[in-house]
Amino acid sequence: MIQETHYQKALARIEPAALYVVATPIGNLSDITLHALAVLARADVVCAEDTRVTQQLLAAYGLSKRLLSVREHNEQQMAAKVIDSLAAGQVVAQVSDAGTPAVCDPGARLAAQVRAAGFKVVPVAGASAVMAALSVAGVTGSDFYFAGFLPPKGREKHTRLAQWQESASAVVMFESPHRISDTLAQMAALYPERNLMLGREISKTFETFLCGTVAEVAAQVAADANQTRGEMVLVLHPAPPRAAQDVSAEGARVMGILAAELPTKQAATLAAAISGDGKKALYDWALAQKKEA
Repeated sequence: MIQETHYQKALARIEPAALYVVATPIGNLSDITLHALAVLARADVVCAEDTRVTQQLLAAYGLSKRLLSVREHNEQQMAAKVIDSLAAGQVVAQVSDAGTPAVCDPGARLAAQVRAAGFKVVPVAGASAVMAALSVAGVTGSDFYFAGFLPPKGREKHTRLAQWQESASAVVMFESPHRISDTLAQMAALYPERNLMLGREISKTFETFLCGTVAEVAAQVAADANQTRGEMVLVLHPAPPRAAQDVSAEGARVMGILAAELPTKQAATLAAAISGDGKKALYDWALAQKKEA
């Protein structure tokens, strides 16, 4: 009864002449929301990354819809058809094969053109591989950087990975199964003791999470060929703060007072002028104090 009531409320809120960007399950079909089901049931047109995949999702919930293939190579051109449908007062839903459209999937160009044409673009939140991985990775900080898919080429990938050697934030990235071994090898060479979680096939039958240092996770993958299969999310924990060096007792006292009232960089500049300690040493000291707190 509660479920039916919320479903009917979701149906009642759907507006004509609007594009609904619908997040779909990333594995387990039961992860779809009542809001998403209501939109898909009401939609006159469903834009799909792969119509075959979307047809299976719709069939699982007893739905049959007019499907429009909107892929990366034709997204800009198909926007005109979508805008025509919206101009006729229709409800249009956009989905990718899994997860949220426009996040490492087609959708951004369509949303931009629809909005530019004067029509509403409405997000329908749902399952996220990024947030699912972060929720079990044990990262305590509130900030993170989402890197999307890593570059496929070795040198370009190495440059990207090297940028995160001193990252104070967690980094979440996607990687393909046939490149995961090389990626882990490069990461192990750059920061072998950094903590890492590899989430594989999240919400699917063979869901697996490997945790440990980068070197430990790389060894687990190398020892088991099954770990090189399926959809993968990597969560690289923040780099440990550098030990503060050459900060006098007076410098620490002054920096503590200033950092409580000013941005860390500005506080370090002033504390250095007052105490004579190095600005970078004071800055690093303040970051270490915040980390410990």
